[in-house]
Amino acid sequence: MRLPGKKWFHVARRKLFRSSPQETIIVLHNNDTSRSCFSEATTTRRSADFAVSLTKQELAAIQIQACFRGHLARRAFRALKSLVKLQAVVRGVCVRRQSRIALQCMHALARLQVTIRARQLLMK
Repeated sequence: MRLPGKKWFHVARRKLFRSSPQETIIVLHNNDTSRSCFSEATTTRRSADFAVSLTKQELAAIQIQACFRGHLARRAFRALKSLVKLQAVVRGVCVRRQSRIALQCMHALARLQVTIRARQLLMK
């Protein structure tokens, strides 16, 4: 939906002011996030639903806010994703260092065990 340059603003303004701003639109809202908040009036209404009368300008403002919040969420997610990648790299380095130290300790213990066994055999 991204339009090049500042063209999107002119398109939004044209759509907003095409008809009279006093037209009202009934929007059903509920607490169920699986359905869209801009859904048409349905035949079955739950008790948690409530009707709100909104003008086209208010709907446009809500849509702009939703798009902007989505943009901020995507930007935060991108930053978080790069942070997670950085954490994975650092943790990988730490784990490789730990495994190298553990292998060195195991190798030293194996050498010590070999020398002790050799002494025990020479003592007999």
